[in-house]
Amino acid sequence: MQRIFAKSLFSNKVAIVTGGGTGIGMATAKGFVELGGKVVIAGRDKARIDEGVEKIKAHCSDGAEVLGLECNIRKRDQVAKMVTDTIDKFGRLDGLVNNGGGQFWSPAENISPGGFHAVVDTNLKGSWNCMQEAYHQYMGENGGKIVNIVLMSEMGLAGMSHSAAAREAVKNLSITLGTEWAEKNIQINCIAPGIFPSETAVAAYGEQAKEIFDKSAANVPKKRLGDLYEGESLSEGTLSMDLIPQILFNLTDGVQYTTGQTTNVCGGVTFFNNYLKGVYDIEAWMEERGINMG
Repeated sequence: MQRIFAKSLFSNKVAIVTGGGTGIGMATAKGFVELGGKVVIAGRDKARIDEGVEKIKAHCSDGAEVLGLECNIRKRDQVAKMVTDTIDKFGRLDGLVNNGGGQFWSPAENISPGGFHAVVDTNLKGSWNCMQEAYHQYMGENGGKIVNIVLMSEMGLAGMSHSAAAREAVKNLSITLGTEWAEKNIQINCIAPGIFPSETAVAAYGEQAKEIFDKSAANVPKKRLGDLYEGESLSEGTLSMDLIPQILFNLTDGVQYTTGQTTNVCGGVTFFNNYLKGVYDIEAWMEERGINMG
């Protein structure tokens, strides 16, 4: 991240990243400590969080620190304790990244009431719990930055109706709270990643995930999927510039007059959809006009 941002950008800053033991959460936490910040990673799986802490420690320098906390974001008492423990340890809370969540692929008609409730409870209520506790315990009086990781679900998301509904609600909640809390100097913005292959996705969805990854790249104008890490394995390589800089920027003091917004980080897929291929040959059209999407 020091290729893009000042080395001490987050010096004396503290952030919580939920779901910080793997994937986007871990990559965000690594980026935060690489820039001198103190980060708390939280999640339900203590072993995964402990493992994540050890990996992130290798990226700490110049006063950066990492703390791992076990927390189920669906449980308000656990969220309250997570925020309290963070402030007790570091004395402040400047940023919150609501990355924790979960869902599963299923036709809508096959989702049980319990399954629907669990996904909405985690993705929507969990984000709400974290935001309101951050407000009450620190940000309401001191300001802060909140980044909510959501989905590109503006046109629905077939096979994930529960998560699409919950994440769209998080987007609207970000707009509403961004409006209500703006005078408190709290900025709330959303990042909606495109398809970023991860070890956790492969573990959760197996062959289905691999099939999605294999078939999706051709439909992205950049002609590739997003990268969390360059080079080595997903959890050990150098951070890529595809996604994490967007998240980190929204945690900086450079964001003062932007709130309630959602940024799609997707290689252009939301604005150059595959259905256009039925109208004309996109690649030929681009070549005629000298357009190079990389």
